[in-house]
This record gives sequence, C-alpha cells and structure tokens, in this order.
Amino acid sequence: MNPLVYYKENWRLKLNIGEGFLSKVENDQKRLKRDDLIVLSSIFNVDLSELETLWLANKLYDLIKNENYGLTALKVAEEQIFIKAGSMKKN
Repeated sequence: MNPLVYYKENWRLKLNIGEGFLSKVENDQKRLKRDDLIVLSSIFNVDLSELETLWLANKLYDLIKNENYGLTALKVAEEQIFIKAGSMKKN
C-alpha cells in the first residue's frame, strides 16, 4: 500500500469521516469541524492554535469572498475588536 494512502486513511478513520467527505474537504467543498482540529493537531504534531487560526480564516473568507465590501467589513470588525478589547482592559 502507498504510504500516503495509508496515512490518509489512518487520519480519516481517526476523524471518523467518510471518504466522500474527505474528498470534499480536500477540494474545499466542505470544512472540518473545530473539534476535528484537536485530532489533526495530534496526528501531524502541529500547534492547535495555528490550525484554529487557519480554520477561522477560512470561515471568514467563505463569508466575505463574494461581498463587494467584504474586506472593508473585515477591517471594521477588526477595529471593533480592538475597541472592545481596550474597554475590557479598563474594567
């Protein structure tokens, strides 16, 4: 058996997902759940925070990719986060 196929099958089974779903994930047609990142972090020895950052970035991209003002909205959201973070530090 091809080693790549073996490892792919191994982590597919650990994530408890079907071959069809895995194919859709690989082709950016489906997203893994946040809980799946813990398993992937362990399998590939990757920092969980790095996977969560990429996972969240992909969700944000999917949300705004077809919006005329998507990037502008993202910048406004970033400003709101900094404002709320600043007000939380004062309390």
